Amino acid sequence: MDLKHSHSVKLNDGNLMPVLGFGTFASDSVPKSKATEATKIAIDVGFRHIDAAYFYQNEEEVGQALRDKIADGTVKREDLFYTTKIWNTFHRPELVRQCLEESLKKLGLDYVDLCIIHSPIAMKSGGDLMPKDASGKIIFDNVDIRDTWEALEKCKDLGLTKSIGVSNFNRKVLELILNKPGLRYKPVCNQVECHPYLNQSKLLEFCKSKDIVLVAYSALGSHRDPNWISDKSPYLLEEPILKTIAKKHNRSPGQVALRYQLQRGVVVLAKSFNEKRIKENFEVFNFELTPEDMKEIDGLNRNLPYMELSFAVDHPYYPYSEEY
Repeated sequence: MDLKHSHSVKLNDGNLMPVLGFGTFASDSVPKSKATEATKIAIDVGFRHIDAAYFYQNEEEVGQALRDKIADGTVKREDLFYTTKIWNTFHRPELVRQCLEESLKKLGLDYVDLCIIHSPIAMKSGGDLMPKDASGKIIFDNVDIRDTWEALEKCKDLGLTKSIGVSNFNRKVLELILNKPGLRYKPVCNQVECHPYLNQSKLLEFCKSKDIVLVAYSALGSHRDPNWISDKSPYLLEEPILKTIAKKHNRSPGQVALRYQLQRGVVVLAKSFNEKRIKENFEVFNFELTPEDMKEIDGLNRNLPYMELSFAVDHPYYPYSEEY
């Protein structure tokens, strides 16, 4: 990944993905309209890679921002790289296209640049995004992930998405797809939680060996949504080593955490709905961490996921059941 001359990486299908993306997930306490406002700011600042999902339930608002910025001449559609995700309740092959088409309808777009399987954990299809039984346990569905992938390949053939990939997959589940008889398209990426406390170094090496780009979410720690994150988890941006390195470069700890990923060859997503932070998060191309800085940050790894996805711990595709 050449950060000096290009802010994009070439995917294994020939398409280009900007190496820095803007994340649009927000907890329920944030008004949906905020997504429109923040996405517009992100585009004005220079972000061209917008990461969203059916599950976030704000694609109408994000789509409005994209269309407004295209209409006012700030960007053309082809300048933007938009990612959406197939939610867990749409894993059945006959539902995959329906999920993507619903996203496109909400967005007001003809195609997305990337569509990925949000996680390998299939859930019971129907109206509930998190279907639960009487005791409050998630109801899973028994779907072979390879069948879901095949349906996604067809969406690419139809031009509904330019590239296809996965998210929250460990090596074992990735290999199910890579070794699938009759595979027509390899995943271009695997989007996973990745930050200095969970640096995913082994998964990163595996993905590189297969020409699959690792995309990091929660790269700045996490949003602290109590539905997903334990309140006991440490604050990444309060980490003394990140603060020391940031001070040395006259940067913020967040900028250091983002730059760390870029220098490892990881595409990184930065999520904030705060204008000052959005601007700050984009300013990561004009400084460089030294090999010593990189080594120190590598040393912070604790294999600590903020999103343990504990509801799926008994599922055969649970991402953290393997070393990587």
